[in-house]
Amino acid sequence: MLLHDFRKRFKINHPLVLDGAIGTELLLNRGSYNQYLWASELNFTFPETVKSLHRKYLQSGAQILSTNTFRTNFLSYKNSRLDIPYSSFVNNSVTLAKYFKDEFNFLLAGCNAPAEDCYQKERTLSKELLHENHLRHIEALYNSGVDFILNETQSHLDEIEIISKYCSTNKIPFVISLYFTEELKIFSGESLFEVINIVESFHPLAVSFNCITPSVFRKFMLTNILPKKWGLYLNCGSEYMKSEKLRCEVNPIDYAKIFQSIPLSNCEFIGSCCGSNHLHTKAIREYFDENIN
Repeated sequence: MLLHDFRKRFKINHPLVLDGAIGTELLLNRGSYNQYLWASELNFTFPETVKSLHRKYLQSGAQILSTNTFRTNFLSYKNSRLDIPYSSFVNNSVTLAKYFKDEFNFLLAGCNAPAEDCYQKERTLSKELLHENHLRHIEALYNSGVDFILNETQSHLDEIEIISKYCSTNKIPFVISLYFTEELKIFSGESLFEVINIVESFHPLAVSFNCITPSVFRKFMLTNILPKKWGLYLNCGSEYMKSEKLRCEVNPIDYAKIFQSIPLSNCEFIGSCCGSNHLHTKAIREYFDENIN
């Protein structure tokens, strides 16, 4: 009910607007990344840059802000050998987005990524390590004051089930956001529709899709099968998604036009993913404000 209650409270009659890319946008500004922490290192080396990006998204109309915690997960933390307690490491990262709670009305999504690289097809970690990684990260995010956990770019069923079961059992509001191939399968081989059914059995806020290209999303939409509650944020960068610096290849106006031709019933939120910027957020918000009353 979290997303529904927020819309009701602020009389919002359209899907909530999620912000856009965090990591790829920060790296365009700062030009380097940590081997283990990726752009989350900037939470400590350039915190004002991170805060500035959060502010840009809110000023552009974002109603859901995501934390720069794509790589503050427990295993990345251990590998980086940071000289700071783990709870403080995550809490300090979340605080950069929480800073704006008194100034803007928004929901704060705590970003929880796959334990390893999100485009890695074969996992190398044991189930025990996967459990420890996700449970420690989700707990730290939620204790830091996020409104819900946005488990994004998930494409392995073992992790998806670990996350969903933990959040459901502990009554932590959560979204599972799936990455899938042109064959409409996740990396561990299951069909997208099978995975949606499994996730929905744990009663998430929504089942979302992220980092897929517009062309792959259109192929999925042709099936006419959507989750009961869903969300979406597409890749706006180059087709080669593992590029360290993604160029924006979908301009904001064209991106917003994508949503003119799809049914938005039961859509909880729409944002943009890698390669996007605050102008994509602005275009989505303006489209909703002008066309959906």
